Amino acid sequence: MGSGKSTVGRQLAKALGRDFYDSDKEIEKRTGVSISWIFEMEGEAGFRLREKKVIDELTELKNIVLATGGGAVLAEENRRLLRSRGHVVYLSASVDQLYRRTVKDKSRPLLQTDNPKQQITDLLAKRDPLYRDVADIELRTGDQSIQHVVSDLIKELESLGQ
Repeated sequence: MGSGKSTVGRQLAKALGRDFYDSDKEIEKRTGVSISWIFEMEGEAGFRLREKKVIDELTELKNIVLATGGGAVLAEENRRLLRSRGHVVYLSASVDQLYRRTVKDKSRPLLQTDNPKQQITDLLAKRDPLYRDVADIELRTGDQSIQHVVSDLIKELESLGQ
């Protein structure tokens, strides 16, 4: 959450001449409501079911760039689909960087707590090992430009034969 998946993904797709999909945006498009509304009405479990379905469908598409929601790796099925149907990139960042990027964003339901920085720390503790397990490539998204991250990512993908 806040690592740059959508921003980097969109720019990577443009550089590679591929279509870009964001699984969260696709869920919103299909349901006609926000992710926050889904969390409020169905809880995280309801959202995760929708997320699995969308990831299954989107990973069937060829020659795309897909940005998933930050929690997509929590489900073993999602990790299996992502790993088997494409190359997985883990964009990582420090807790402080993630906090700075997300602190004012009220559309992130998991951060609507009294201590969002602690929530980021807790989420990262659960998710980081899963990201590392599934990723073919890991890139830190620190203070470098989006263009620099995309350029590095293209080089990494080329080394994988993409």
